Amino acid sequence: MQPQLTTPFRIGDVEVPNRVLLAPLAGIGNWFVRLQARRHGAGLAVSEMISSFALHHRNERTLRELLVLHPDEHPVSIQLFGHDPEVMRSGAAIAAGAGADLIDINMGCPVRKVRKTGAGAALLADPDLAVRVARAAIEGSGRPVTVKLRSGLEPGDRSGLELAVRLVTAAGAAAIAFHPRPASTQHTGSPEYGLVRELVRRLDGTGAPVIVSGGLSTAPGARRAYRESGADAVMIARGSLGNPWIFEELTGRRVATPTPDEVIAELRWVIDRAEEHLGARAVPYLRKFYPWYLQRLGMPRRAKEPFQRTGTLADARALVERLGGLDAEDRLPLAA
Repeated sequence: MQPQLTTPFRIGDVEVPNRVLLAPLAGIGNWFVRLQARRHGAGLAVSEMISSFALHHRNERTLRELLVLHPDEHPVSIQLFGHDPEVMRSGAAIAAGAGADLIDINMGCPVRKVRKTGAGAALLADPDLAVRVARAAIEGSGRPVTVKLRSGLEPGDRSGLELAVRLVTAAGAAAIAFHPRPASTQHTGSPEYGLVRELVRRLDGTGAPVIVSGGLSTAPGARRAYRESGADAVMIARGSLGNPWIFEELTGRRVATPTPDEVIAELRWVIDRAEEHLGARAVPYLRKFYPWYLQRLGMPRRAKEPFQRTGTLADARALVERLGGLDAEDRLPLAA
């Protein structure tokens, strides 16, 4: 019998209070996005991917904006990417020194600019190097190290599955987050949950949990993936964008959809935290967030345009207050 999603589990020596996790979201998963997921019930949140080279070379912006942890988000995992074992050793040590409870290594990113450096999904083609990178992160950080990877590079390729086994048995990885779609398809196509089930079977007895990822955009879909894959936990990515309530659904804290007032209140919270994090730079940064929340309010595309033209956070807050002062059927004039 699979445990309930609300049951705690362990990754190495770190206890995670439930089996619903926030995935690393490139360019998005900063401390307040992770804290938001934890507020709504996620047992663990993973940071957006951070360059091990940027940490190794003490890049100021990386340290100031990406390697920032909030005291209320623990346990927290910092995801690193890179292809050089010694640089990964150094970067992992810096992330651990900043307070990371876990280190995650990205070996699944399909984006060309990451793969061409030899990182992300490119490591699937060099399993010996991948094992050395993971081992270096373990040695450098002294923390449990997890790896997130794809099933392979092309359809029919099982290199990710085979590498996942080696990462646990040869490198000592504490858990595997497995996205059962090839890198070449990016986010299209149906995940092959049978591959996850096979990985679970092959890692049985190692103590390394398997976390299923990929295509989990709704709570029912995540429950189905959990059941069909036999995984130890689920990892929610784009399904959480503008919808932190998915974590409440999956942990049994919510049945009803959020009300418009709840959505608006959450958007206010996001704006406040973005200002706390980035100051005036939050103005352009937040433009990627507004459509997610406006969509949940049922707003038409044209209603999003004023938010994209905001020049100050005061402008953005004024638009949000107008949302809160309108009945659902009267919200369309916002775009006038």
